[in-house]
Amino acid sequence: MRWIWIDRFEAFESGKRAVAVKNVTLAEDHLHDHFPEFPVMPASLMIEGMAQTAGILVGEARNFEEKVILAKVKRAVFRSLVRPGETLRYAADIEQITESAASTVGKITIGDTLIGEVDIVFSHIDQNMSGLQFPEENFVFTPEFRSLLNTYRTDAGQRISL
Repeated sequence: MRWIWIDRFEAFESGKRAVAVKNVTLAEDHLHDHFPEFPVMPASLMIEGMAQTAGILVGEARNFEEKVILAKVKRAVFRSLVRPGETLRYAADIEQITESAASTVGKITIGDTLIGEVDIVFSHIDQNMSGLQFPEENFVFTPEFRSLLNTYRTDAGQRISL
């Protein structure tokens, strides 16, 4: 089972920027456990939502030919709690992309309010310098996952080019 922490893309500019949204609802089991009397979206899941938004952006920039994995969270700062009924907006920008890695900067907002900032480094693991070998098939951007991505549309109704 794959956990997807974004609901749709609002904008997608190949190789540059992606904006995705996540509606936070009480229908999600994790909110009933974190904290039962006062449910809030865990910061770790907001980091994952940003990682998915930015990781798809990085993967698409390389035509999904690389196995892109999160290598490091450079910075994660959160300024307020997120409650059920709110809509998170993840805006990720590619800061730098090379043969072996990419770095992104991201902002999480609710409306015009900055909730958090998450900067991430991704590795293109087939280009690693350690000499490690990975399976030939792309276990990150599988055909099933790419098919799911084809369902995401921007507000303008445009499909993301996959």
